[in-house]
Amino acid sequence: MRKSHLVLLGALLGATGAFVLSPGRVDLGRANAAPGQSSGAETYKKLTLFGLIFDQVRAHYVEKPEVQKLVESAVGGMLNGLDPHSSYMNAKEFDEMKVDTDGQFGGLGMEVTMEDGVVKVVSPIDETPAAKAGVLANDLIMELDGAPIKGLTLQQAVEKMRGPVNTNVRLKIVRKGEANPIELTLTREIIHVRTVRSRMEGDDVGYIRITQFNAQAAGELKKAISTLASQDPDKFKGYILDLRNNPGGLLDQAVAVSNAFLNRGEIVSLRGRDPEEAQRFDAKPGPGDLIKGKPLVVLINGGSASASEIVAGALQDQKRATIMGTRSFGKGSVQTIIPLGPGNGALRLTTARYFTPSGRSIQAKGIAPDVEVLQDVPADVQARLDLTSEAKLRGHLKGVGDGQEQTGSQSYVPPDVKDDKALKAAVDLLHNGRTTAEREPKEKASAPN
Repeated sequence: MRKSHLVLLGALLGATGAFVLSPGRVDLGRANAAPGQSSGAETYKKLTLFGLIFDQVRAHYVEKPEVQKLVESAVGGMLNGLDPHSSYMNAKEFDEMKVDTDGQFGGLGMEVTMEDGVVKVVSPIDETPAAKAGVLANDLIMELDGAPIKGLTLQQAVEKMRGPVNTNVRLKIVRKGEANPIELTLTREIIHVRTVRSRMEGDDVGYIRITQFNAQAAGELKKAISTLASQDPDKFKGYILDLRNNPGGLLDQAVAVSNAFLNRGEIVSLRGRDPEEAQRFDAKPGPGDLIKGKPLVVLINGGSASASEIVAGALQDQKRATIMGTRSFGKGSVQTIIPLGPGNGALRLTTARYFTPSGRSIQAKGIAPDVEVLQDVPADVQARLDLTSEAKLRGHLKGVGDGQEQTGSQSYVPPDVKDDKALKAAVDLLHNGRTTAEREPKEKASAPN
């Protein structure tokens, strides 16, 4: 059984996925000795073709090639030929991935965008260096440490603002209404990425949205439930868990989030090539169901992938929640992240499929909602809407078990809450007490106009 692995679950390389971080040792001998496969000697003999081509390219290509780029491209091609989620990450990409999954980094605490070649502040984050220094929404950052921003991409500018904790960065800011630029020196601190947001829908429904399953997700969820329940839990009709457009994240966080609504039973199982390495994750009594058996509606759509699908599938199979929206993305595979040593980055390799408590593999199929609700999509958005799914990805792992592969579903979420048909329908279901498991599958629901 794999130990000390980071399991990540997500839809695409740019998103998070079912993912395991190996302690850094790769057992090549075991792989080569697999029954029915070529011996190690035969395998490495076949690799002489790569060496021959590499030497020819390096010696005769029209321009002198960069050796590191050649090697990385060759490795990338090998992995891309396996499935859409296996890949090679160089050292920089590996570091960025760890920042994303950790959910925290050394920085200033601002949400920013790029406008006319300069960085524009969307919003400072409360209790961060930016907020404490008086940075305001709509401020334009012109310089960082005396160097102009113009000419940098947004990602390059963000990388310059991030850095080791307790180090300084100087900003030159242009603010509307101020005659002269404002110069500030900020000291970087640990910034926590906020992945859970919550609020009341009316005065009797708690709404919780999880945007990704990074290392902070389960802890933030518990705080959100505690805050909502402290207002007046007795009058609560129930809760809505919004996982729409959530691309996934860490497996342990998907398990912990599921456990926050379950007292017992299986949450998910992982099955790879070796039956002896199968793993099963069960709900634990402590802390158990944090909402004390209150009705629960889970919102999903075509942008809900992997870790999101684990949560939806567990709560659906355990008859703990009504799943509402449209069919999910359908990523039912697990990737293991294997560090390759200092400076060499890491290998992201698909190593298993996951299965819901009832034994369903959702690979290339997705989670079908109990109650299907389609959003009203504006015409200008409809033209750009791409119904992507795992089944549409070239070279995807084939689905196993019952059911046909599915080719995608609606992933549109209205930017204006008052136009959110699925959210309205969820509130309506909770108010009408129609969240029990004894319902017709895929019942059509519509929200009042």
